[in-house]
Amino acid sequence: MPRPTVNRNPFGAHGNTDVDVWTLDSGAGVRAEILTYGGILHRLNVPDTAGAPASVVRSLPGLDDYTGGNPFFGALIGRFANRIAYGRFTLDEAEYQVPATDRGHALHGGPGGFHTRVWQAAGEATDAAATLRLTLHSADGDMGFPGALDVTVTYALDAAGTLALDYTATTDRPTVVNLTNHAYFDLAAQGDIRGHTLQVDADSYLPVDEDGIPEGPATTVHATPFDLTAPCTVGERIALPDEQLRRAGGFDHCWILRAPGTGLRRAARLTAPGAGRIMEVWTTEPGIQVYTANQLDGTLAAPGGGRHDRHSAVCLETQHLPDSPNRPDHPGTVLRPDEVFRSRTEFRFPHLAAVTG
Repeated sequence: MPRPTVNRNPFGAHGNTDVDVWTLDSGAGVRAEILTYGGILHRLNVPDTAGAPASVVRSLPGLDDYTGGNPFFGALIGRFANRIAYGRFTLDEAEYQVPATDRGHALHGGPGGFHTRVWQAAGEATDAAATLRLTLHSADGDMGFPGALDVTVTYALDAAGTLALDYTATTDRPTVVNLTNHAYFDLAAQGDIRGHTLQVDADSYLPVDEDGIPEGPATTVHATPFDLTAPCTVGERIALPDEQLRRAGGFDHCWILRAPGTGLRRAARLTAPGAGRIMEVWTTEPGIQVYTANQLDGTLAAPGGGRHDRHSAVCLETQHLPDSPNRPDHPGTVLRPDEVFRSRTEFRFPHLAAVTG
């Protein structure tokens, strides 16, 4: 049986810094391509049940497209994923201001967030998995956040085709941390996810105001379009007449997962009927932000031609809850010098058992 492999190739340069693309190959048909710029998951080739491969993540043609500004395609997000209201928070009686770039609020670490950095990389292949270890140092005061932060994100693709992301971080001063990956998934590789079915293992979610900031405590999904406890067709749900859907233009909300703090458990299951692909998301995080690419408008090119249109993909961002530094009722995001931030998310493809079995 072929063993997993790791390869590195040049992808361009960002200023005076070379950017590489690392390819992790499971040896059984699944292949991930990851850029050192932004830690971007550039491609994720997954066979369907007939064995035909296609990339299940949307991407951009080249490095200039990524560095020229885009809505976080495939990138690692930090220091703080999702939103912080007005870019302000208080920690240990000190007030901090970070860039407020999204309707007056902080989003995904700011314009110079981790998605814009070139990460240090080291790859390794064993009989069990192909791995890529990415590291980044974020100085004290970076984007206004306190404390020097050292981050490691490890991509691991095992022989069964599961792609896992392990995140760790340490700091020399108290700070806040929320890390995720912002891949845009399209299991059919056709640029339209409205026919996908989605299930989210959550009984509550966070309603948002017009700016995408949680407007109050979590509320039940029961009897709302946000009840995804059973598989639902994405396009049918986001087309329902609902004020929350109107505000976001679809789903752009955080679901609060069941059994927080109990370790790795399933968060979501995405299926592309007729395309022969299924993906499950498993995580240790307390929430998952579901975003149905409501703001894509066809201006960004896709590799090989075509454009990235509205609802052409869905993001399933495992993370802590938005605006947590200002919400004492949310699970804490404070990291102190004697602690280690740890998080794990897995993307599993259960249909592959029919391909390899």
